[in-house]
Formats: sequence, structure tokens, C-alpha cells
Amino acid sequence: MLLTVEEAARRLRIGRTVCYRLIGTGELESVPIGRLRRVPAVAIPEYVNRLRAANKPAA
Repeated sequence: MLLTVEEAARRLRIGRTVCYRLIGTGELESVPIGRLRRVPAVAIPEYVNRLRAANKPAA
């Protein structure tokens, strides 16, 4: 399933501009469909998991 950038931003509870920035830097996966940009639904939990792993305290 593919989400619009706006839908992905709502799921992440961030603004649309921040979501586009994440896509632009490659932190959030997206795919082009013609002139449109879509975010795979599976990319949302993958991004959150990477954030959690990066912020995990060192043991």
C-alpha cells in the first residue's frame, strides 16, 4: 500500500514540510509514480525503528 506524503506525515504526527525533508534526505523511503511521490506504508515503521535504534542508550 502506498501513502501520499500528507498521509505519511499524519501517521508520523509531523508536518508535510518535514516529511518532504525526510524524503529528500533519504531518511524516509518514497517512490515516484509519474509526477507523484508516494511513501510505502512499510516505510513508516521502518523509519520509526531506525529512530528508536539510534536513540537507544548504550549498554
